[in-house]
Amino acid sequence: MTDQREAVRSNAKYLRNVRPIDPEEICEYVEGSPHPAVVRQLLREEAPDLGLLEREDGTFVPVEDDRVSPLEGPVKRFPAVYERRLEDLLVERYGVDWPGGASGDLLRSTIRRFKAQYLGGQPVEYDEDVAAGYAIYHLPAYYAAVQYALDDLAERGLLGRSLRVLDVGAGVGGPALGLCEYLPEDALVEYHAIEPSAAADVLEELLSETGPNVHTTIHRTTAEAFDADVAFDEGGSFDPTDPDDGFDLVLACNVLSELEDPVAVARSTLELLAPDGTVLGIAPADRNTSIGLREVERELEDQQLSGSADGSEGSSDRQVTVYGPTVRLWPGERPSDRGWSFDVRPDLAVPSFQERLEAEAGGEEHDPGEFVNVDVQFSYSLLRLDGTRRVDLNLETSDWATMAAMDRHVTNRIDLVAAKLSRSLSEGSDANPLFKISDGSERVDHYAVCTSETELNRPLLEADYGDVLAFEQVLALWNDDEAAYNLVVDEETIVDRLV
Repeated sequence: MTDQREAVRSNAKYLRNVRPIDPEEICEYVEGSPHPAVVRQLLREEAPDLGLLEREDGTFVPVEDDRVSPLEGPVKRFPAVYERRLEDLLVERYGVDWPGGASGDLLRSTIRRFKAQYLGGQPVEYDEDVAAGYAIYHLPAYYAAVQYALDDLAERGLLGRSLRVLDVGAGVGGPALGLCEYLPEDALVEYHAIEPSAAADVLEELLSETGPNVHTTIHRTTAEAFDADVAFDEGGSFDPTDPDDGFDLVLACNVLSELEDPVAVARSTLELLAPDGTVLGIAPADRNTSIGLREVERELEDQQLSGSADGSEGSSDRQVTVYGPTVRLWPGERPSDRGWSFDVRPDLAVPSFQERLEAEAGGEEHDPGEFVNVDVQFSYSLLRLDGTRRVDLNLETSDWATMAAMDRHVTNRIDLVAAKLSRSLSEGSDANPLFKISDGSERVDHYAVCTSETELNRPLLEADYGDVLAFEQVLALWNDDEAAYNLVVDEETIVDRLV
């Protein structure tokens, strides 16, 4: 079989730049004339390494080098194909009437339990029931969140159609499915998941619904125990600077807060990156996990990594850079505020499995809507090793005030450049719109509050999460109750969006 595999590879390499590769043609040039089905399977297995896409007609063609385009609109719903597969799995495990009776009660009590454990900061043990409940409750929102975070890369043309992906703590597959749906049909994905728990069984079932050009492997081990040398080179040396080794994208979604040493694990994932790769960390929007993600980001920033995984002589150092969405607008400055920053996107349509579990709920302990979770709120961090940032500005104090020295400007009107790092945080329809802002030098939180909307300051209200804005004649005040600075945007203030 080894000789046949090499012969198939050799023929594919020759034909890939000539014409579509047809298994029925190749079998004629391979010793022993294997059946076309055997050749097709070998081509599928070698496709990621050869950069080949399988077409509907059964032939293989090279993947294009085009960049992936950003989303054209909001994510509206969890796809029906995955919705049906999850319900099939629930029927297989719990019976046709899985939302009702004892099975429904079990799933609802399980969801209540892991929600309480999470809010209490306790670890969650993932058995079969927890994995099923987790999929019901969390899968749709996580599926959507990863796509919005990937937009930051796609907008700068940093997401290619051929991707080698490592998903650390993949869980039941929300981020994996979101990635696969985000990419165009003519994308080639070599996807590796690290997931030791029973969630891997759900993940495996759902990944079976992805297309033929998504090549999946699940490593049933912990993130701490994962060894790239063993997993990919059979005891050899994994070298991320080798095009055949490094990962284009590493996902660490909703997992860092569950690890004993998240910084060490995140650093180990950075060691696996290709030279132009990205680590995407995502966390829920609640205070503890969001701040925890930002702490990991700040701990890793500016660290030097060796050019190859074994630190061999001659390998160049690679420095960890925060690509976004947080900014570093002042040379040498780094933020040290609490770092609670999260995005909010439109709610999804309620998937059938949540709707059915909710409909069967009852009793005094039931809080209406407690099993429906379609709000998309998340924190994220994008780290790279090539120095690229989403926004690359170097400000001068002669032109702009710096948040690091905001105490000097209290009660004065100043000019300021900052990124918008929240949707409106105001409570109540009558409250003034309030947004967290940052220039990457702040020691405490800063907020822009719009007390009077005008045509000249409306860009503050219209800007997206992560957009950088220039504020002219904004009033700097200290908010003693919140121990934060308020930058008052009123009829005298001009706000412009910077590209």
